[in-house]
Amino acid sequence: MTTDITTGTRQAVATGRLGFGLLMDMPWGGGALGRRGVGFVEADDGGDITPRVRAFAQRHGADFAYAAFAYQPRSRATPRVADYVRAYDRFFEALPAGLDRAFHQTEFNMGTPERYDRRPAAEYTNELAARYGFRWVVEDLGIWNLRGYPLPYPLPPPLTEPGLEIATRNVAETAGLLDLPLHVEFPGFTEGGSFVLGHLDAFAYFTRLADDADVQVTLDVGHLLSYQWLRGRTGRHMVDDIEALPLGRCRELHLSGCQIVKGKFRDLHHGVLLDEQLELTEYLLPRCPNLLGVTYEDPMFRDDGRLVEKSRRNYGRLKRLVGAWRDGAPQQDRTAP
Repeated sequence: MTTDITTGTRQAVATGRLGFGLLMDMPWGGGALGRRGVGFVEADDGGDITPRVRAFAQRHGADFAYAAFAYQPRSRATPRVADYVRAYDRFFEALPAGLDRAFHQTEFNMGTPERYDRRPAAEYTNELAARYGFRWVVEDLGIWNLRGYPLPYPLPPPLTEPGLEIATRNVAETAGLLDLPLHVEFPGFTEGGSFVLGHLDAFAYFTRLADDADVQVTLDVGHLLSYQWLRGRTGRHMVDDIEALPLGRCRELHLSGCQIVKGKFRDLHHGVLLDEQLELTEYLLPRCPNLLGVTYEDPMFRDDGRLVEKSRRNYGRLKRLVGAWRDGAPQQDRTAP
């Protein structure tokens, strides 16, 4: 264990800029996914990735310095590592050798005000980390399920003083159960996909939580913009109050496909990045001194593994922006893809 000199956090803190990363949501699809979808599929020897995912890994795997996938349950049974690792092995085997690895959990449920046992999810995560050498585990600070029933989109925690106290305790408990660093992700505020309880400022809330629980954080650029849009902060005002966030604790930025529909921000995960996401990323890069990487989340691609056409322009811009940051100071991107 080492101490991050910026935050004092007692965790196994990684150093150095990794660069551009990949995060994929990989549901277990079985017949629903068939052989044409994105995710894991059942196989006689324990599970596999779909041909489309393998084609993407072959075509674009060399773009990335690290890779991760988001946990999706194979069944409603308590997860056992032995039931998942054959498919997980194949996911990482499809990518270039030597990539760093991370893991996105969806079972810690750190935003819930309900009593919740996090030990099974933590034990499962620790076993996977020992097998795959994950650098960190990340999960959105959200309410992922209520009374055991998963929600279609995680809700933000209650933005109240009692909600903050409970969420901070949940985060500290989760970090203490893990053998690897926990990155807590700023929650999403997609209007129409979630709702908000309470009136505390979410940026100040998140900073207090990170400081009091003494954890590292991930900032999802779309989530930040969704909150700014909810508050009417668009255009040049989209950076207002951004520096109130715990930027010194930020280890990772996430970008997933988003869209503005009738003036409302939608976190659709459809692979197409908005110009505003790139602009905010460029703003954040020099302001996050301990950043490890910038992650492109949930790419959309065809059977041959090629990115869908609408996503290619800003994917190329993001890749170049991150490459310039990794190799030195961030540079303003003015070139065509």
